[in-house]
Amino acid sequence: MADNSRKKALFILSQLNNDDIDWIVQKGKKEVLAPGAILIKEGKQIDALYIVLNGSLSVLLDQEQSKELAKIASGELVGEVSFIDARPPLATVKAIEETHLLAIPRRQLVLKLQHDMGFASRFYYGISLCLADRMRGTIRHIEYGRNIELDQPEMDREDINPNVLENLALAQAKFNWLRENVKV
Repeated sequence: MADNSRKKALFILSQLNNDDIDWIVQKGKKEVLAPGAILIKEGKQIDALYIVLNGSLSVLLDQEQSKELAKIASGELVGEVSFIDARPPLATVKAIEETHLLAIPRRQLVLKLQHDMGFASRFYYGISLCLADRMRGTIRHIEYGRNIELDQPEMDREDINPNVLENLALAQAKFNWLRENVKV
């Protein structure tokens, strides 16, 4: 299972300024998935980057969708890897319960990134923090699986930059504001 101790969207929101977040709210569209609905199909291109506002999703591998890789909850980012490398997703993402998402259209986001270098810098740095955290969580998970006798629990071994950690508290407030201001 993926490390969901921190909400991945907060890494991006921690880097964005208020104007950036206003732009996301203006361009993003709220989507609601019913339980069991598929958001992302393995191998099929996606046309948005998603932030989970409420609810939860399951990341499933293989054609039969029988192997759960991770759960995604409120405050998480979905589709960021496919957004970055423009290749189809390697997994299917399905709603576990009614789930509210903010869909940021890929085309509009790409244009914004191409024309606003400040936004691009902040956005890509936030994505980098998100992916770095995910990579560290994956490595810790593998390490835990290999060595059951670890002295310290996973959370005690966190080595996140204190400045980033401080920004995450502010990002939580930004996420709450974003969730309240997204249009249907």
